[in-house]
This record gives sequence, structure tokens and C-alpha cells, in this order.
Amino acid sequence: MYKASDKMCDLIRGNHESLQVLSRFGLPLGFGDKTVAEVCAEQHVHTPTFLAVVNYKSQPEDFVLRAADVSLDTLMNYLKRAHVYFLDFCLPMIRRKLIEAINCGTENNKMAFLVIRFFDEYVLEVKHHMEHEDKRVFNYVSDLQNGVRTGDYTIETFARQHRAVDDMHIETKLSELKNVIIKYYPSTANNELLNSALFDIFTCENDLALHCCIEDNLFVPAVRLLEQQFPLAATARDGVDAADNPETLSDREKEVLVEIVNGLSNKAIAEKLFISVHTVVTHRKNISRKLNIHSAAGLTIYAIANNLVDLKALNMG
Repeated sequence: MYKASDKMCDLIRGNHESLQVLSRFGLPLGFGDKTVAEVCAEQHVHTPTFLAVVNYKSQPEDFVLRAADVSLDTLMNYLKRAHVYFLDFCLPMIRRKLIEAINCGTENNKMAFLVIRFFDEYVLEVKHHMEHEDKRVFNYVSDLQNGVRTGDYTIETFARQHRAVDDMHIETKLSELKNVIIKYYPSTANNELLNSALFDIFTCENDLALHCCIEDNLFVPAVRLLEQQFPLAATARDGVDAADNPETLSDREKEVLVEIVNGLSNKAIAEKLFISVHTVVTHRKNISRKLNIHSAAGLTIYAIANNLVDLKALNMG
């Protein structure tokens, strides 16, 4: 395990994959013989959080989390930078290499088109997932840090969603793409470039898997500790006492209601909100019970009356 007193250059030489950690913490090279603590202090990075990520990535099986030592601000900045890396650099780079390797410009190359379409669909799912974290999850944690806790959202909600998405995105989607390329892609491709793209896919897959594990095993436990300081409030965002008003919908129930009104199926709602179909069904039951409204038309009227949807935007056909 690396320590704060270790020289940063020794850490990098002993574990070159830590270069990715450096960039995601915003730590520049050129640190000479300074220690990990000195380099982090100069860049205003919380040293225990940096070491927690480095040690987890290098030896996850031996890592013992001390969530109380993790700075959520530092960890969230790290996760946000990782999102930018995957979405703006890593995945687009793989796509460009794939296009060149499989000759997408060749007329009637249906296999090439299908490979790129498969990859693009995968990237879109990853993008939606990471945007949800940036906008919903990290904002929730920031509110907690400011002493604000409203609605019924908890980090356990995210943890359940995250495990399901991990399985779908990391273990299934990229595995299918790799298998298609390895087993079935015609030999007409640029083999050296295609092998290089495939190697990058393997590397990206491992990096994404570790990224998800850091969220599951560092970020989520640290947020749980923070939640303990602020038990669930009994009031909704508008200040109405939820205990006294049975019609009060949670933020998540409002999101589900809007998608019901927009005509989405349970499966489509689950995919869009990154929750299970079972959870969607539970929310639908709770919405109907709270509002005592069971028809789609009645729910639509309620949503319009409470400014949850725009009447002009609804498809009334």
C-alpha cells in the first residue's frame, strides 16, 4: 500500500496506471522528488482520498476502506474528470480507430456499419448513465453537504441502479462487441489497427470496471456516512408537510409520472431513469394510491394542473 510519505515518482514508476489517477485528480507531472503528501498539498488535493483511489486500483482485494477519511468533494471531482475522460477522449478515440480499421467507407460494408452502430449505442448508454450521476447524484451529495435533505432519494437508490447498469454496460455490452470482432469480423480489415482498437476496448473495459468499483466501494460508503448526519426530512421541496398531505409525490414519483403521461412503457421508463422495471411498477402503484387516480387521462390532468408537464408538448393523438 502506498503512503503519504512515499515519493510520487516512486509511486508512478511502481504503478504506471496511476498516471490516469494523477490526471483525474488534476495533478501535473514535474514533481521531482516530492512526496505524495507534498504534491497533493500543492494542488489542494485531499491526500487520503488520492491514496484511497490509488491503493484501491492497485490492490482492490487487499483494500480496507476508511470512508470517514474520504473527502467527497475531492472524490466527486475525480469522478467528474473520469467521466470527461471516457466521454470526450477514450471512447471517441476507440471509435475513430475502429472506423479506420474496418473500412467504413467501403461500399456495402454492412458488417462495419453494424459494428459502429453497436459501439455508438453502447457509448450513448454510458453517456446517459454518467450524465445522470453528474446531474442527479452529485447534486444530491452537494445538497447533503450543505445540510439540505429533501425528498426520498438516498444513496441506496443510486447503488441499486448502479449495480444493474454495471452489469448491463460493462459485463454484457462490451463483451458482445469484443466477441463479434474476435470471432466473426472478416479478414478484410486492417488487422494491425483492428487489433490495436480491440486492445483499447479491453483496456477501456477494465478502466470502466474499476471506475464503477470506486463508485460502489468508496463513493457510496462515504455518502452513507454523510446521510447519517441528516436523517430523511419529513418535508417535500415545496415546504408542504408530506405526513399531513397524502397527495405529496416524491421527486422520483414525479419523474415516473411525467414519463407515464408521455406514454412510455414501464420498460422504457426504467431504462430512461436507470431503475428496474419492478421499481417503476412500485412507483406507479404509489402514485395511484397517493392521488387516488388510476387512469392515464386522470394522471395527465393531474400532471398538467400541477405544472409537471407542458400541455403544448403533449402528444394528444
